[in-house]
Amino acid sequence: MTERPLSVLAAGSVLPFSTAATGIMLRLPRYMPLNELHIESSKSFILQSMFPFLAAGAGMVGTGLLLDRAASWDLFKSTPETFILVPALLGLKGNLEMTLASRLSTMSNMGLMSTGAEQLKVSCVNLALTQAQAIVVSFVAALFTVVVSAIQSGHAHYSTASMLIASSMLTATLASFILGLIMMLVIIVSTKLSINPDNIATPIAACLGDLTTLGLLILIGTLFHSMSGTENEWILTAVYIIFLMVAPFWAYLSSKDESTCIVLKYGWWPILCAMIISSGGGFILKLAMVRYPSIAVFQPVVNGVGGNLVAVQASRISTSLYQTAKIGSLPNGPLLRFISPFRAFCSSENDSVAARILLLMSVPGHLIFVTAIILIGGIQFSVFFIVAYLLAAVAQVWILLFFCQYLIRLMWRRKVDPDSSAIPLLTSAGDLLGTALLTVTFIALNAFNYAHLRPTNNNAL
Repeated sequence: MTERPLSVLAAGSVLPFSTAATGIMLRLPRYMPLNELHIESSKSFILQSMFPFLAAGAGMVGTGLLLDRAASWDLFKSTPETFILVPALLGLKGNLEMTLASRLSTMSNMGLMSTGAEQLKVSCVNLALTQAQAIVVSFVAALFTVVVSAIQSGHAHYSTASMLIASSMLTATLASFILGLIMMLVIIVSTKLSINPDNIATPIAACLGDLTTLGLLILIGTLFHSMSGTENEWILTAVYIIFLMVAPFWAYLSSKDESTCIVLKYGWWPILCAMIISSGGGFILKLAMVRYPSIAVFQPVVNGVGGNLVAVQASRISTSLYQTAKIGSLPNGPLLRFISPFRAFCSSENDSVAARILLLMSVPGHLIFVTAIILIGGIQFSVFFIVAYLLAAVAQVWILLFFCQYLIRLMWRRKVDPDSSAIPLLTSAGDLLGTALLTVTFIALNAFNYAHLRPTNNNAL
């Protein structure tokens, strides 16, 4: 059977309980049976995913080192609310890029980006969509940070609030535009080279996303912080008002295409839920930083690796479902099958094989990344720390991959698009889980006098 679904909506754009989307899905052509679906070899999967995974890890190491260094800078010292904003903003921006990469990967694998005209149209409407999403989610993330900080401290300052909101919105829109263009290029080039974009797009998004966003946030935040409380403070208010006024324009452009219009209407709940979950990780990080300042350098790596690997798995499972079944119908058994850890890691099915490979990849990957952090940062360490770190990191990846196999099928069964809804929830759960496990690791090591890891000299980094 060679006939494939031709609707763009079949390529990762059907969102929660959309009547229009469901109606179009019911009119799709026939799907490939599982036994006729092309099964990618383990060797091909490893070769295609290993380099992007290591590149993503390098970006996460850079993000961790930058965050550790920036913690002593004036922006973070005078505005500690920034520590809460960082995980929320990085998580939100990462979700936008990863869901974009997942949607485009599915469309590419289903032959919906074959011509230059299709690629141009898809690129334009999706860039407009990500700009609209970036403005809204960055505003909500900053506002959430301001409100929660005000509740905790019992007071609020408009100058601080305007600085955080303006910094968050300008950072998000710039990063979203840059990374969106890169994602389009990656998908198009990988398709021309016959490389499965599911294996490389999300790791590259992770590689560039966090480091780019954090770097821009520090630069823009430092600039806006210098304006806060001065006669130029009006500029901060003008910045976020202009962005709020421009958002409807981007939304209007993205609504011109039916696929992005549906995402625009129904795709907010997973991103906003992810923001709340990721903010929980931010609160844990803020508290942990008081006793364990060096935790900041490891946190982006633990969270990033787990989120990266589970995003690859989610994208692959989603593509497979779109190729083999109509949304709402599971092609390979009832939903209860996917509650089993044995089925997740020990069966011969394609996604189980991929889960084993991804779990095994996390071990040498984390060893490389933590060694790089220790050597570059000049941080004291012990064998006990390495072992405890690996246990926490691998446990996080195992839990996420196990949860992924069930969540994707649950969403599919409920007619919720997993491309746009699953990755935000999975990566934010990874942020919360990773930060919590890392904090527990430092607390446990502290009992044996192995915690409080600090740079060995003031010139480190």
